[in-house]
Amino acid sequence: MIKPIKIKNKNSVFAKRKLTFTVTFLVILALFAVSSVVTNYNVIGGFESVPKAITWMAKNFIPDEKAWTRLPNILKKLAETALVSVAVTVCAAICAFFFSLLGTRTTKANPWIGRVVRVIAAFFRNVPSVVWAILLLFSFGQNIMTGFFALFFATFGMLVRMFIETIDEVSASCVEALHATGATFLQTVFQGVIPSSMPEIVSWILYMVEFNIRDSTIIGLLTATGIGYLFDLYYKRLDYGSASLVVISIVILVIAIEIISNQIRKVIM
Repeated sequence: MIKPIKIKNKNSVFAKRKLTFTVTFLVILALFAVSSVVTNYNVIGGFESVPKAITWMAKNFIPDEKAWTRLPNILKKLAETALVSVAVTVCAAICAFFFSLLGTRTTKANPWIGRVVRVIAAFFRNVPSVVWAILLLFSFGQNIMTGFFALFFATFGMLVRMFIETIDEVSASCVEALHATGATFLQTVFQGVIPSSMPEIVSWILYMVEFNIRDSTIIGLLTATGIGYLFDLYYKRLDYGSASLVVISIVILVIAIEIISNQIRKVIM
């Protein structure tokens, strides 16, 4: 008598999951259909244009002799973009770490301050760096400071949340033991939070360096700085050979940074 009931319950659970997946799929399909109609997007034409786009890129997006003469300038701008990304990430990480100590529940800081910190972090995190760049253009104009602060605000919001979650997950038991011995806030931070959570924090910082190098290319299109400015300049001049060399250099840099980051993670984790 018990086994049929269990089988029935299992079947009902699977039936509910299947119904949920089916309804979700139909809703997504309906949203896609409505969006295609509103935006006049031709699905078939979009798929048909893919081979043409690949053929065009194979013919035009190849570095020529003229492009290779511009390699030193491209590498200079690429290094500038990478260094700005690293500087932004380090500055944002330092600020985010101190804010996360106030926002985490593990350190048992003031709960009202913790809520304020979380709200501030959510605000900076939910506004994309591109939007920050557009807003800051009115104040700073097209220069490197606009890109720096645009990346800084978005990175700060992301890292605060990541650090808070890391401290709550990794340092909880260690901090509880220190609190039981009567440790002060600073003693808890330096003897509990930092030693136990630092490998995870460094891993998040390395991830944000990779993310910001990619993001700073798009920001450079708006702020007329870095490697993004060079790509925009060459592309608008119809100098596709030089533009393709910019893209290739960015791809190589991102892959190199990811390899280095993975090696560092293996050492510290």
